[in-house]
Amino acid sequence: MFNKQARSEGGSRASATIPGADGARRAAQVASLITDAITIEGNLTGDGELQVDCVIRGDVSVSRLSVGESGRIEGAVTAEAVELRGAVTGSITARHIRLYATARVEGDITHDHLTMDSGARFEGRSQRLTRDPPALPAAPVAVAVAVAVA
Repeated sequence: MFNKQARSEGGSRASATIPGADGARRAAQVASLITDAITIEGNLTGDGELQVDCVIRGDVSVSRLSVGESGRIEGAVTAEAVELRGAVTGSITARHIRLYATARVEGDITHDHLTMDSGARFEGRSQRLTRDPPALPAAPVAVAVAVAVA
């Protein structure tokens, strides 16, 4: 009903494909859009692309996230790529993060690539994603206690 595909000359349904990050071809997906007239209470998860122009009070985990100027997320964000023009109060974890001039972040950012335009506000810690941190041997811990007797 909402997914209209073009018909090829032979009458079969045609769908566009795009190359993925690994080189494999995948069907093109249209981003889901949540407009500014909506407030969501709860977590959102999915494998697709999400455009947020609303208020979300909960965690968001998608493959690609775009937050418009009127968008606001109050919770943790996890994605492959994040483009932020609105506000996030909570942590952001993504390989690629772009904070535009109107972006506001109150929380920690974990990333491979971080780009911030002039005017963007960020209050928190920034740290790089670590792929496989080396295992550290457990070191014995020495504790000294001083007791004063009166």
